[in-house]
Amino acid sequence: MDQAPKQERSRKRIEVILTTAENILLDEGIDSVTIANISEVSGLKRTSTYKFFQTPESIKVALATRYLLELKKEFSEGTSNINSSELSVIVLRSVEIMHSYFSSSAAAQSLILSNTTSLPVTKEPFNELASCVQEFIEKNIALPEIFNKDGVFRVFTQIIISIFSLNTREGGSLNEVGKIEANRAAFAYMLNWVNQSS
Repeated sequence: MDQAPKQERSRKRIEVILTTAENILLDEGIDSVTIANISEVSGLKRTSTYKFFQTPESIKVALATRYLLELKKEFSEGTSNINSSELSVIVLRSVEIMHSYFSSSAAAQSLILSNTTSLPVTKEPFNELASCVQEFIEKNIALPEIFNKDGVFRVFTQIIISIFSLNTREGGSLNEVGKIEANRAAFAYMLNWVNQSS
């Protein structure tokens, strides 16, 4: 799906497809998210599903994009009243908000964290999330200037999600160990970066 459809009927069909895919993901697992299965469960013809999504992967990408944008919104709202000049506090809050989102969204946990391959999403929504994280941290901490600061925050965000993913795959679901380890690794990364740049 290259762009959002303009017709209300098309938007409703896409919503039916994505809602059905999410339900299948939760009930049967990621491998059951197929065009045939979605069409059967939703009652839509396969041609209707193919019109908007040519492959199961494109449906997974659309869902993962939705989850990352939800996480970005939650992150923005959850950090709006946080003021601290302590890097440890800011990093911990970043990790806690992301942990809370994934803990409360079984579908996002299943699709993004349990996925054994690469993150099923295009780079734009992930970069938007990383930019939101960067904005929060820079609002609170006076960070030194460095080449490719945007890249630093993409890595920071990826560290957190990757450790959550490892924790989810090892433990069957995201737990406190994932939060502790993500905080430790993300803080060490940021501290090292700040110290090198000072």
